Amino acid sequence: MTYPISSAVNAYRNAAGGFASVGESRDGLSPQAAAVQPGQSFTDLVKDNLKEAVDAGRQSEKMSLLALQGKADLREVVNAVANAETALQTVVAVRDKVLNAYQDILKMSI
Repeated sequence: MTYPISSAVNAYRNAAGGFASVGESRDGLSPQAAAVQPGQSFTDLVKDNLKEAVDAGRQSEKMSLLALQGKADLREVVNAVANAETALQTVVAVRDKVLNAYQDILKMSI
């Protein structure tokens, strides 16, 4: 079964918005999803969300160090690590969809 690239882009945009019900903005979108401009390129969207994933990873490392020093609650550490894991899984899923779409394009006959 193959999916068009537009499905991957839409899935990524939905994933970038997260599951936030608190702080929703216009049209029920989270602030992150609402920040995506209609004219924004897919490359910019991926770069921005990749930076957010890296920041989430750094935050989870920071929280882990604070926990080792006895300055952070275990729940905070678990939340930070879970956020980093979710961000990484999203990036990997989008990468896989983009690669699959690229491979499908290469298989097309001209």
